[in-house]
Amino acid sequence: MQTIKGPGLFLAQFAGDVAPFNSLPAIAKWAADIGYIGVQIPSWDRRLIDLDLAATSQDYCDEVKGICAEAGVEVTELSTHLQGQLVATHPAYDLMFDGFAAPEVRGNPTARQAWAVDQVKKALTASRRMGLDRKVSFSGALAWPYVYPWPQRPAGLVEEAFDELARRWLPILDHAEDQGVDICYEIHPGEDLHDGISYEMFLERVGNHARACMLYDPSHYVLQNMDYLAHIDIYHERIRMFHVKDAELNPTGRQGVYGGFQSWVNRAGRFRSLGDGQVDFGAVFSKLTQYGFDGWAVVEWECCLKHPEDGAREGAAFVKDHIIRVTEKAFDDFADAGTDRMTNRRILGLEV
Repeated sequence: MQTIKGPGLFLAQFAGDVAPFNSLPAIAKWAADIGYIGVQIPSWDRRLIDLDLAATSQDYCDEVKGICAEAGVEVTELSTHLQGQLVATHPAYDLMFDGFAAPEVRGNPTARQAWAVDQVKKALTASRRMGLDRKVSFSGALAWPYVYPWPQRPAGLVEEAFDELARRWLPILDHAEDQGVDICYEIHPGEDLHDGISYEMFLERVGNHARACMLYDPSHYVLQNMDYLAHIDIYHERIRMFHVKDAELNPTGRQGVYGGFQSWVNRAGRFRSLGDGQVDFGAVFSKLTQYGFDGWAVVEWECCLKHPEDGAREGAAFVKDHIIRVTEKAFDDFADAGTDRMTNRRILGLEV
């Protein structure tokens, strides 16, 4: 067993144009001051990191790590959520996702997709330069518009979508292997990899690639009414990253999982700050510890009610309280009689 590292904080929801959220030195110090020892960096945000430079310059990567260390935190992982989304985008979402891309490729899906692949590969190279062995990404979505089969999906439609998804990701996964870095797909509604079955469909098509791993976030399973603890039992060998995020699902006679097109605050299922939702984090941390999870517990703040700075501050203390320092001895070691093989055989009645 290993003691989970943390608390870490995903910076994406906090980065902004106002201090202390507008530069890496300032936001890293803010995170350290409220109790974090690690930060997960969104690689698309140039206020925090220059990904192009990080992919080519060891000196720059050392500088980024040094800035964080001076502030009192370390870099836990890099994120390519937005770029990964653009590796596979159904045309229905072209306009809504176009803003995720660099200005020069907007309005050109082919160029945008090539840009996204290059970005994810650069983040893998930058991760290796920074001494990181895993990073997080979305998978993108080709089949998601057809998640609920009405009208009935044509035979082979989903299979074709997953074949194409695998075709696009396999060269990236091979680059991940070359860099010694796992790609941890955040299993997330809106992505083709949104539950265990869809992840397995993808994994089969990429030949059970060793670098095709998971980020575990129980909040997304609560909102799908999935068993988020059994999920750890099933996939613990592939779970390499962990977002600590809470959620609640309170279905009524008017709405359920799909939410009736309501705003987040009015949905039956909604994200909450840590401790305010329904996730049993005591059980989650216990299971991850039981299976030897050796990564970071990274807070991702998403709450429809609480102020983000309050959620972040409370989240650091919450994770600290839930990390289990693993034991180095059994609780009944005091009763060890110090027997040997011959004594054991005598106890079993095999020796007179």
